[in-house]
Formats: sequence, C-alpha cells, structure tokens
Amino acid sequence: MLILQAEPNPIISMLPLIGMALVFYFLFMRPQQKKAKAQRNFSNELEKGKVVVTGSGIIGKINKIDDDNVVTLQLSEKTFIKVVKSAISKEMTESIDATEHAKF
Repeated sequence: MLILQAEPNPIISMLPLIGMALVFYFLFMRPQQKKAKAQRNFSNELEKGKVVVTGSGIIGKINKIDDDNVVTLQLSEKTFIKVVKSAISKEMTESIDATEHAKF
C-alpha cells in the first residue's frame, strides 16, 4: 500500500523568511531612514545666528552660509571656522538646547 504525501506549498515555506525580512525592515532600516530625513531637514533649515554643535563637539554660532554647503561658525569674538553643513549634528544641537533650558 502506497501513501502519497502532498507537496508543501512553496509560498507557505517562504513565509518565515518574508516575515524576518519585514521585521528587519521595520526595526532597523526604517528608523535609520527617518533619522537621516530629519537630519537633512535640519541642515536645510540652518540660518544665521543659530547656535549649533558639530559632530566633533564644537559649539558655535552660525555667522555665514556659503553656497548652501559651507557654514562659517563663530566660536568667540574673533575666532571663525568653516565646516560642511553635514558636520552639524541635529541630535547634539538639541541636547545642548535642552541643557541651556534646564539651567536656572
């Protein structure tokens, strides 16, 4: 007596792999894309007079924005440096703003 077994559906056998790909996308890739978009928007909204922090921790006030990519920061009365817009960190600027507001 021969018992025939049904072939498993290939779509059902792929469901765990598809599920893992979706979890990976929503837990890792999507938050990174949102963070990058927020940083781009922050860089586009920079204007003269704002106090910002670079990725390396330099705090300065924006003195001039040249050709939409280079920013001149004023560190003290006579000290100026030029940095690329992408070097200015949104997260660090927000954290320095929060500490200034927390001071009495």
